[in-house]
Amino acid sequence: MQAFSIWTEQRVLMAVVRGPWSDLTARDYVAAYIDAASALTHDDWAHIVYLDDWGLGSPDIEPIIKSLADWAVKHRLRYFAQVFSPNMVKQYQLNRMLISDLGTCEKRTFAQEADAFAWLNEMGFSTDSNGAMAKRA
Repeated sequence: MQAFSIWTEQRVLMAVVRGPWSDLTARDYVAAYIDAASALTHDDWAHIVYLDDWGLGSPDIEPIIKSLADWAVKHRLRYFAQVFSPNMVKQYQLNRMLISDLGTCEKRTFAQEADAFAWLNEMGFSTDSNGAMAKRA
């Protein structure tokens, strides 16, 4: 099974990540993310990532993902939703990679993807399917 799937629906970049990550996986993810997001960067856009099946990463992925977050915010990312069941270890590593103050981008974490899609919809970012990400990726 692939370590990640990335696609866009309307003005939303969607991602599902899986398994443990190395720096090579993180670099592949960054390349795929930027490739997919580049079509959205002429206007404000949103991002939702499904993390329930992500198995954390080695510490060397942290600066790579932090750099990607900086790139995304500089390229008009405005809303970012993380979806995963409560997990303190996962939250700890995510917090190390993604600072809570992303400037012009608002980040929220949800246990249920329906709540994440509802929030993005409220913010003006609907998708074609509005849910069931893990099943489609």
